[in-house]
Amino acid sequence: MSDGCRAQAADRQQVNLDDEKVHWDQNMSYGQYLALEPLLACQNPVSDQHDEMLFIVIHQASELWMKLCLHEAYGAAKHIREDNLRPAFKMLSRVARIQEQLINAWEVLVTMTPADYASFRDDLGQSSGFQSYQYRELEFLLGNKNARMIEAHRAHAQHYAHLQAVLKAPSLYDITLALLQKRGFDIPASHLQRDWSEPYSACPQVEAAWSEIYRNTSKYWDLYELAEKLVDMEYNFQKWRFSHMKTVERIIGYRHGTGGTAGVKYLVKALDLQFFPELWSVRTSV
Repeated sequence: MSDGCRAQAADRQQVNLDDEKVHWDQNMSYGQYLALEPLLACQNPVSDQHDEMLFIVIHQASELWMKLCLHEAYGAAKHIREDNLRPAFKMLSRVARIQEQLINAWEVLVTMTPADYASFRDDLGQSSGFQSYQYRELEFLLGNKNARMIEAHRAHAQHYAHLQAVLKAPSLYDITLALLQKRGFDIPASHLQRDWSEPYSACPQVEAAWSEIYRNTSKYWDLYELAEKLVDMEYNFQKWRFSHMKTVERIIGYRHGTGGTAGVKYLVKALDLQFFPELWSVRTSV
């Protein structure tokens, strides 16, 4: 060993972490703060198959990320309603980053082969991601309203009632259009006072308002930035849907889903759904 290497090795040996002032006795520990004992007790496979733990953890982690998505999206909606866009931008950016985590989760799940999944699929019964009430709430909040989807939760009164309330409330896009009207843009009354439980329909006047914003970005920079934050969110949502579809196709092919849907064929149709249609169509007109 050269003299230089010996000196480096000696320096490394001199590193001592024992003098760190670690709080060995705590009023509240890391595990207590995060409620790790109940959290880590929630993974309960119903089969004896090795890969079921992967399936459970991926879906539970995704539900936690969706919980944070909802927290941030509701916060952003509140600030948009108050015409206080700076904190809304931070929250919407955070949603986009969370969505990246949700998309990456499929990359872990696809390490499961068709044989791996088939080994415990029948043990799942009729349980399905289609029944995720948080996912449905997120779709409703972003504007994909479909009253029929609530019926999957009818047996769970609390979730059923909450989803009904979200269905009948203005979406994030409805709140954004109200802000445009407040700022002086000509948004028709049909899109400001309507049955919020009905799906949103694209409107030429709304596209014209966005067109003015996109043609005069320096004048309407904050509204332009808001539009792009919304586009980021929908873009990532579509990437999540596509990754979901390809993961299902890779693992179960074209079999029906456990929740009764047509599986891949249903997921392919969902790719055509849009939350903010004028923010996509305006790109052709500006």
